[in-house]
Amino acid sequence: MAPILEVRDLTFRYAARPQPAVQGISFSVKEGEMILVAGPSGCGKSTLLRALNGLIPRSYKGDLQGTIRIGGLDPHTWPLARLSQQVGTLLQDPERQIVAADVLHDVAFGLENLGWPRHRILERVSEILNALGIAHLRDRPTFQLSGGEKQRVALAGVLAMAPRILLLDEPLASLDPQSAQDALALFRQLHREGHTVLLVEHRVEDAMKAHPNRVFYLEDGRLAFDGDPEAFFERVDPTAVKVPFSVWLRRWPAVRERWGPAVEIPPASPSAPPLVVFEDVSFGYGDGPDVLHGIQAEIRKGDSLAILGPNGAGKTTLLKLAMGLLKPRRGQVWVGGKSTRDQTVAEIARTIGYVFQSPSQMLFAPTVWEEVAFGPRNLGRPPDRVEADVRWALGLVGLLDQARSSPWALSFGQQKRVTIASVLSMRSRILVMDEPTAGQDYRAYMRLMDAIAHIAFGPAPAVDALVFITHDLDLALSFANRIWVVTDGQLIADGPPEVVLSDPEVMRQGRLVPTSLLEANRQHLNRTGRFQRAERLVEFLINPHEHQRLH
Repeated sequence: MAPILEVRDLTFRYAARPQPAVQGISFSVKEGEMILVAGPSGCGKSTLLRALNGLIPRSYKGDLQGTIRIGGLDPHTWPLARLSQQVGTLLQDPERQIVAADVLHDVAFGLENLGWPRHRILERVSEILNALGIAHLRDRPTFQLSGGEKQRVALAGVLAMAPRILLLDEPLASLDPQSAQDALALFRQLHREGHTVLLVEHRVEDAMKAHPNRVFYLEDGRLAFDGDPEAFFERVDPTAVKVPFSVWLRRWPAVRERWGPAVEIPPASPSAPPLVVFEDVSFGYGDGPDVLHGIQAEIRKGDSLAILGPNGAGKTTLLKLAMGLLKPRRGQVWVGGKSTRDQTVAEIARTIGYVFQSPSQMLFAPTVWEEVAFGPRNLGRPPDRVEADVRWALGLVGLLDQARSSPWALSFGQQKRVTIASVLSMRSRILVMDEPTAGQDYRAYMRLMDAIAHIAFGPAPAVDALVFITHDLDLALSFANRIWVVTDGQLIADGPPEVVLSDPEVMRQGRLVPTSLLEANRQHLNRTGRFQRAERLVEFLINPHEHQRLH
């Protein structure tokens, strides 16, 4: 069978960068194959997809070399309308893909541009919305959707065009665990129906549930591995991408020396002073029904608090109430002992620094340096202090070398780190992050979270508490000393990870799917005493006496 997709010696250098983003990449894909594309943040995965879907060279300018053939033909000679019917792309950031005011018109947008008759468009939209399980969102305004809901709507718009090749750029990044499983089941179904799928994903353990035929692994812009999943697991560095715990056990001795020391996060203290208090808080948007109901909770000094729960459960709304971006319908939110009704957002920002889920909601400056300097300048700090704060924040997230780059020239994961640095530079007392690790490889986000944990729990703490919304259970059990689970606008669990993530009813209601690391932690909890991140649990299992002596 002739390949549907052929790439030969593909090299591309962005106009604003001195080095190629991808270099000398060659492969072929048969019709109906599913390929998992993995690799560290900034290794060239998204650049590869942009070359395949025509955004390079149409929208992203630079030096392009090599050849791409789809069905034996050169797609660069096609108009975009024809290319979009051959190659459909789900972007990493759904904010960039939503174009209409409501879901129906957003999914119909591509078909309208192709000139389909109205009755056929409505039939096709209904068919796709039903297939994705989001028919109930048909008339919903797109601005009211959660991040995960926006991603599914964006996918519906792509599938409506019935492309032969489907490019999925980090499709699990904004989905709760159960929704991610549902999405993977959908991708398997599309694969069985004959779609050719290239799935770019950092969450390799989850992505393997889609049963890809092959794995492409990119490093430094080059194709370092092309083979079947089992061969990949025998060669992969478990500290680079998120793999099953069984792979950690096999591969850890070979990579142990590359992994630095981790920050120890102490248990949460129920008697610590409260920093934020939710006092019987309810909230709804406009004239709509309540989306949060009677929230009674505290964020306390020394907390490293992970907030888990389904897409659309109200997690982000809860934190926006703490920031003063929203005001409660009923009840009170207290920050620093004062009601948010009596404080401006700017005043609250001195206490709470908030990193939005989507970088496109925050980024605006021409350079990374200017982006990160904006907050401390706005707070009236002198220039030398601003410079010191910016340098400190960029060094913490590993982006000092990108200080003069445009934020829009960076990968999605790097953009996330810019937004975190822009909040860190303000030195707020509580650091609040909405999906801080989405779009980043395992090594990058573990080092980032270690660096952030060091500011909160190291020898000279610079913040009083960490709060992060995440769908990543492994992140929560590795970095949280306390977990909230929010579902249907209610706080259904509040406690240490060992308690919350061992409650089957909380797991079910919160749409939380156990990972291999969580299962291993549960299995050995009576010996370890508390949940452990992957490398610590491996060390314990390999040499428990040495582990106990060190920790």
